[in-house]
Amino acid sequence: MKAIVKPTSHLEGEINALSSKNYTTRYLLIGALANGTSTIYYPAHSEDSDAMRRCVRDLGAIIEEDDEKIVITGFGKNPKHVSELNVGNAGAVLRFLMSTAAFCPEVTFVNTYPESLGKRPHDDLIDTLQQMGVEVQHNNGRLPITIKGGQPRGGKITVSGNVSSQFLSSLLFMTPLLEEDSEIEVLHDLKSKIIVGQTLEVLAQAGIVVHASEDLMHYRIPGGQSYEAKEYVIQGDYPGSAAILAAAAVTNSDVRVLRLEENSKQGEKACVDVLKAMGVDLTHDNGVVHVRGNQHLVAGEFDGDHFTDAVLAMVAAAVFAEGTSRFYNVENLRYKECDRITDYLNELRKAGADVEERQSEIIVHGKPQGVEGGVEINAHFDHRVIMALTVVGLRSEKGLTIRDAHHVAKSYPQYFDHLRSIGAQVELVSES
Repeated sequence: MKAIVKPTSHLEGEINALSSKNYTTRYLLIGALANGTSTIYYPAHSEDSDAMRRCVRDLGAIIEEDDEKIVITGFGKNPKHVSELNVGNAGAVLRFLMSTAAFCPEVTFVNTYPESLGKRPHDDLIDTLQQMGVEVQHNNGRLPITIKGGQPRGGKITVSGNVSSQFLSSLLFMTPLLEEDSEIEVLHDLKSKIIVGQTLEVLAQAGIVVHASEDLMHYRIPGGQSYEAKEYVIQGDYPGSAAILAAAAVTNSDVRVLRLEENSKQGEKACVDVLKAMGVDLTHDNGVVHVRGNQHLVAGEFDGDHFTDAVLAMVAAAVFAEGTSRFYNVENLRYKECDRITDYLNELRKAGADVEERQSEIIVHGKPQGVEGGVEINAHFDHRVIMALTVVGLRSEKGLTIRDAHHVAKSYPQYFDHLRSIGAQVELVSES
């Protein structure tokens, strides 16, 4: 599907933020790892969360769902023995479940997206699972990956945090169920620490005890624990909402996004502060972010590691800011569904933006007058790229046509519907 994004000068209206994908996948996993029945209210519906639903059901969880909630009866540390799991293009789901799969005799994670998830490395988690006595067969750290488990061992464990925090989160979900106590030391650096905070928050809600050092580089996890069956409520999603807020910021607008908690542990909440720093007229009260955009933005410098999944949307806003913006500490963007630095910036240049890259930086020389557009660009099968490029298209002189735009459904299936509901001119057409 192609998205034909036409120049749109004015956006106005109110949107309910979609439910958080990150929290939905985590609550589904802890519900599956519990002995008993949990209820999850207002779950996200996206390709990622659907992949977790599908896989935990394959592993033996019983799931019933209506318009408001999911009721899930878990399998504890005794998942059903399955030969294959298909996570689609969901990297977090793959990584979280690789550790859970260590309780199974043999499971192969198949490679259905060779041009996206199939290219992403998972060596760091593979190395750690092997330390725990789990045999792993793999394709140079990539899919397909076969986990030969059954009896994973605790004890002293090391994991690299250089590429992704998801490897650490995966271990934090699994190690409480082991017979032995575990100690996890994070080597090198730890990317996206604030997302690890989400994992620790969810574990605590499920009654799991984890002793974490203040810098989140060392953990002591008592063994022999069990997840409590509970009720959970999913909060609104900041990563997806960041693109809506960026669209409002670069146009003349009066837009309100609801269900965005001020005290959320989502790192992408920082997008509100980034936009404020860019001079956007914005308030955040009682879970409502209200943007009154006037197309006048100023450049700034921002540590992107704090809001990884909102960086591309904020870069899109910076394309139209007065001055030069710098987003630093963002190397982990290179290891997502695509290389979100090189691939994304190449598309921005086609649209007329003036951008530069470093290994771990994105530099944007703003064009307050706008960009020309008028070209067809490649989404690289990446939902975050699609959303951010749409923001640029709305403020371009001639619009943009985005190929493979249906991949936005990975995290935000209603994205284009929500944008059109506040006045964005976007036409969706089938690709010939």
